Amino acid sequence: MIKVTSFRDMECPVARSLEEVGEWWSILILRDAFHGLRRFDAFEVSLGMASSTLARRLSLLVEHGMLARRRYSERPPRDEYVLTEKGRDFYPVLLALMAWGNRHLADPNGPAVWAVNRDSGAVIEPVLIDAKTGQRIQLRDISLAPGPTAGPEIHQRMARAAAARQARLAEKNKEPL
Repeated sequence: MIKVTSFRDMECPVARSLEEVGEWWSILILRDAFHGLRRFDAFEVSLGMASSTLARRLSLLVEHGMLARRRYSERPPRDEYVLTEKGRDFYPVLLALMAWGNRHLADPNGPAVWAVNRDSGAVIEPVLIDAKTGQRIQLRDISLAPGPTAGPEIHQRMARAAAARQARLAEKNKEPL
């Protein structure tokens, strides 16, 4: 039997996020919800997954607050699944994942799906920007730092990362003999 690891109690926000949506079916359900799907049968047809798996994944997304269950029929009882604010906040992550896939995994003839401006139809190239400055965020310009609630795990991880950066810098700056 496979041992399931839970990231719920980890301090790392990436690990905690994976606890919420790290299973691929969950991300695909959210993708379809962003495309306007709301009903169980529509998700089932779109995803081609077993109804029992879909029911479990929808329940988890509701439990985690990404989707809300809303009754649309009393006879027979039927619910639809709508994105919550927390779920809608996942959209930039999904868009970034799509852009990454288009850049690195697309067919040699081009991607199967583009993000386009709804009015002009122009292809959109998503980038990550700092909301305060409007500047594009690039790996070379940032580092991570412990936040106000960081415990020993985060402080240790940050110290290891800083030591590794220092070692790379020292190696890079070594004078040849």
